[in-house]
Amino acid sequence: RRRVVLATDIAETSLTVAGVRIVVDAGEARVPRFDPRTGMTRLTTVTTSRASAEQRSGRAGRTEPGVAYRLWSKGEHQTRRQHLEAEITQVDLAGLALELALWGAVDDDAVARLTFPDPPPRRALGHGRQLLHLLGALDAEGRVTPTGRAMAKLGLHPRLAHMITRAVGDRDRALACTLAALLDERDVLRGRPDDLHADLVLRVGLVDGHLSDDRTDRRAVEGVRQRRRDLARRAGVDPDLLGRGDAERAGVVLLAAYPDRLAVRRQPGQFQMLSGTAAWLPRTDPLADDAFVVAADVDGDRKRTRIRRGAALTADDVVAALGDQVQVRRQLVWDRDRDDLVERTERRLGGVVLDQRVGRPEPSAATTAAVLERVRTVGLGALPWTPTASALRARVRYLHRQAGVPWPDWSDRALLTSLDDWLAPFVGPVRGVADLEHIDLTTVLRSQLPWPQGAHLDEFAPAQLTLPGGRNTPIDYTAAAEGEGPPTVSVRVQQVFGLDEHPRVGPNREPLLLVLLSPADRPVQITADLPGFWDGSWAQVRAEMAGRYPKHAWPIDPRRRSDP
Repeated sequence: RRRVVLATDIAETSLTVAGVRIVVDAGEARVPRFDPRTGMTRLTTVTTSRASAEQRSGRAGRTEPGVAYRLWSKGEHQTRRQHLEAEITQVDLAGLALELALWGAVDDDAVARLTFPDPPPRRALGHGRQLLHLLGALDAEGRVTPTGRAMAKLGLHPRLAHMITRAVGDRDRALACTLAALLDERDVLRGRPDDLHADLVLRVGLVDGHLSDDRTDRRAVEGVRQRRRDLARRAGVDPDLLGRGDAERAGVVLLAAYPDRLAVRRQPGQFQMLSGTAAWLPRTDPLADDAFVVAADVDGDRKRTRIRRGAALTADDVVAALGDQVQVRRQLVWDRDRDDLVERTERRLGGVVLDQRVGRPEPSAATTAAVLERVRTVGLGALPWTPTASALRARVRYLHRQAGVPWPDWSDRALLTSLDDWLAPFVGPVRGVADLEHIDLTTVLRSQLPWPQGAHLDEFAPAQLTLPGGRNTPIDYTAAAEGEGPPTVSVRVQQVFGLDEHPRVGPNREPLLLVLLSPADRPVQITADLPGFWDGSWAQVRAEMAGRYPKHAWPIDPRRRSDP
């Protein structure tokens, strides 16, 4: 019965497979290449060496005469390298760095005194030491810690060994043994790697026997089970606990092995690892929508690595596991949607934001400063201006224009510039703009008036004009405050009957601008010279108004007749 054997580098070993007498050699090999810049290893397809080709062709004649077909020309064969680079120059050297530290070679000078057929690259060895420091296997001087010695006893890559030694609780340690075996052995799911889901929780369920899948490789599952039993024995884990852990905690347990490969979702299927490398998953992968994924197995692409196998976890899981590295930042920001001050609390791990929460801040000096800064930004309209407060401000601005000092400058620019002086002492600790509504601006502004001049404000710029009938009507200083005219009073003409002198205000005794109204409150005359109006155009106005409003009094000489 004819069989076809598809082989990888096993074809270059001494293992004998009976019945093989024909070898078809493609002339290529998949070899690991470690990238110190990313800290990841990727499989790369390279052209085989002449030595590898000779080793492969020997397969055809291992048990009987055979033939080897090489899928390249003899001319090309002569140009190929005699040997591929030594593996020590191409792979992750964290395990070697730990062994060297155990022997006492804790730095490059000590390693240089050792004899290697091929010396380890200094950069790769340095990266291995960095990883060991990250995992707590080496101290600041490069000596092996008790954790590092426990890791070395397990015969695993330091990442996986650290995961087992750091697991808390018997069930998590048993789960760590299962995860280490899954990552150390071939995948328990058959199929193209690009077509398989990345979630290790599924694979743990298959090994534990709690889940089933049509793509399950039963031999691989049994191999993982055997491997985890061996790891449990070495780690002192009760074998009866194997398969009884909570598979959903896979991400938490894995984080101890791959703290630098915590991937934070940017958008569905798109992640960024703590190392800064972008990572991705197919949009259809179950892990694509999780906020955090530990990328245990990646393809090693420098710019955008594919996550092959990993497990999800929550922000609280990350904080619980890496709490000493998590930074909490609180920032007061202005929420445009709420149009109010909010406090944004971020939990960060390195340059990555784990999560953020937005809520109302507690009253403090910082919130007061932020609210005042908001007033500076949007203007004085953010304050609760009542008609009384606005009128007071206009009166003082008018006096400042008329006389200058000591009357304060209450223009927009001046008030906004000096908020800390006149407003802050009355605001107190606030949480947002809503607290400003309780401020009495009239009281605040009056407290800023100079003494003793402030006591004479009503004398120089009275808020009201007393009419002959005893009634008071407000004086409008709005235009006068802007320098666009004198103070103004709008009043029915009957209410000024009896006035023979024009009313004046201000330190310069400026005449008021009187807007005289009809009984229907329509202007009939605007004047800054009331006696002149009585002596002049009043006769014409009187004739017109008397015909239109006969029920009202229209005296010939209003100076002698006040409004009843």
